[in-house]
Amino acid sequence: MDQLWRSYSRLCQESGAEPQEAVLSQLRQLPQGRLDLATQSLTMDTCRALGELLPSQAGVTELVLSDCMLSEEGATLLLHGLCANTVLRLLDLKGNNLRAAGAEALGKLLRQNRSIHSLTLEWNNLGMWDEAFATFCRGLAANGTLRQLDLRNNQISHKGAEELALALQGQAALQQLDLRWNSIGLLGGRALAGCLPGNRTLRRLELAGNNVPGDILRAVEQAMAHNQDRHTAFRESQARTHVLSKEVQHLQEQKSKQFLDLMETIDKQREEMAKSSRAAATRVGQLQEALSERHCVIKALRAKLQMTEAALALSEQKVQDMGELLASAEQERLGLSQRQEKARRLEQQEAAERESKLLQDLSAASEKNLVLRNQVDELERKAKAQQEQLFLTRQELTNTSAELKMRAIQAEERLDVEKRRARQSLEEAEKLRAKEVEHMTRHMEESEKAMQERVQRLEALRLSLEEELSRAKAAALSERGQAEEELVKARIQAGLEEQQRRAHLEEKLRLLAQARDEAQGACLHQKQMVADAQARACQLGLQVEGQRRRLEELQQELSSKDQERVAEVTRVRVEMQEQVGRLQAELAAREALREKAAALERQLKAAASDHREALLDKESEIASLREKLRLKEAEIARIRDEEAQRAGFLRSAVLAYVQGSPLRSPSAPE
Repeated sequence: MDQLWRSYSRLCQESGAEPQEAVLSQLRQLPQGRLDLATQSLTMDTCRALGELLPSQAGVTELVLSDCMLSEEGATLLLHGLCANTVLRLLDLKGNNLRAAGAEALGKLLRQNRSIHSLTLEWNNLGMWDEAFATFCRGLAANGTLRQLDLRNNQISHKGAEELALALQGQAALQQLDLRWNSIGLLGGRALAGCLPGNRTLRRLELAGNNVPGDILRAVEQAMAHNQDRHTAFRESQARTHVLSKEVQHLQEQKSKQFLDLMETIDKQREEMAKSSRAAATRVGQLQEALSERHCVIKALRAKLQMTEAALALSEQKVQDMGELLASAEQERLGLSQRQEKARRLEQQEAAERESKLLQDLSAASEKNLVLRNQVDELERKAKAQQEQLFLTRQELTNTSAELKMRAIQAEERLDVEKRRARQSLEEAEKLRAKEVEHMTRHMEESEKAMQERVQRLEALRLSLEEELSRAKAAALSERGQAEEELVKARIQAGLEEQQRRAHLEEKLRLLAQARDEAQGACLHQKQMVADAQARACQLGLQVEGQRRRLEELQQELSSKDQERVAEVTRVRVEMQEQVGRLQAELAAREALREKAAALERQLKAAASDHREALLDKESEIASLREKLRLKEAEIARIRDEEAQRAGFLRSAVLAYVQGSPLRSPSAPE
């Protein structure tokens, strides 16, 4: 705001004039964009400065210059400056005695400006010059933003009213026009009344104090009431369409929310199914891992059995080696006994001859006997070592058998635990599936009930809309009847007026015929009066044509209203059909969801049957493994018995060999 009054001061200084203090004070304050310079006498320099300043200022939206005694040049400069303004909404030029130049400047302003909504021109003299006021009216006809125009006390004649009527025929924005206290008269009132059927936006026209007849005022009031009714009907239709659009949007939002909720529940169910399938897969994996561990344990047991079999084979091989050693020892013993027998025979035969040799042989035999005893002791030690090894192998066999039994018992316990866990998991899965199925069925039933309730509500809405349409048709028919009655009344009134005027004209013609013989000057006067009467007859014909055009326009409006109502009914029917189709699509989607839920239940049943079959297969495998373990244990017991028998045979053989050995017989002669 400081910039505004500084700019005003600078412009005044540039033009060589002193800025006015009242204008400066108003420019410094400027409350809410309102520049009020009422009752301030503005100079031409101030008007020029304001005309240059206001087009570039966006803060001034209301300009009040009432009773400022503007000169013609100052007003022209100010109005030319406001032509380029784009933010001014209200302009008040009341009581400034604007004349021809001001009217032309105002016409240019209205032609170029596109922001002014309210223009007050009360107490001016715009209607005194017909050409200037015609320029003003042409600017008004070209304007598309002005809503309110105040032309009170502007000395507007019937010609000015005719220019205003021409402007109003092409005007589609003006809503209020005040023409009180002018000189419009009968002709001007008729011109204004004749232009009103072509204007549908003007809702208020004040003609008081203009010497306009009452019938014209009533016609103007009827036209204004018709425009007001049209405006209210348009607003009501807009409000109804807005309410219907809101309701449709609300229904669409509700449907989208329901669809989203349904999709969320489906996603949750899918997630739960995926979780249950993952849990089942993890449990199956755990079972498979446990079975693989058991397979590994069985493989380890098999490896240990193979190792024990290998150890038994080695022990058998060692026993065979010991038997071979014993056989070789027996062969040596037999050979020694044969040699001794031969030696004894030789000794008996050559006893006498070889006593010395016998003594040597005896000493050699004693040495050999000692050697053999040592060998026998070594064999006994080896037999003891073999017995200890056999005892250790027996202990190892017993330990391995105990371990195998313990592991088999543990494996059976684990199998029982896993069976119980699998049964519990299957029972829990079946319970969860039953709960989910119950929840889904309840949710589907609730959604079906809600959809049925919505369908009933939509049906009620459709019935209410049909009732409203029937009421609107009845109102249209009543309006049509009223319009026809008004037309009949207008025709009757126009006929009466024509008859009265014809009678008046005939009387005047008779008077003129009587007075024609009296004087030639009176004859000229009578000719002028006849010309006036002909002009009035032309005007009456024009009024009749205007009434006909108005009747045609009313009929067109009624037909357009009927078409609009039919189109609205068809649109509502199409929307209802679309809503029904959407509801059917939603029902089909729900049926598809039910089928999907049934398919998922079948898949769950198939998975449960597969799991049961897998468990039965695993139990059969475990039973076969137990049978194999039992066979292995029987084989191990058989091997133990065979080893015990072999050890007993070996022990008896060794004892028999030790007890029945003939090596101690030569010690008796000693």
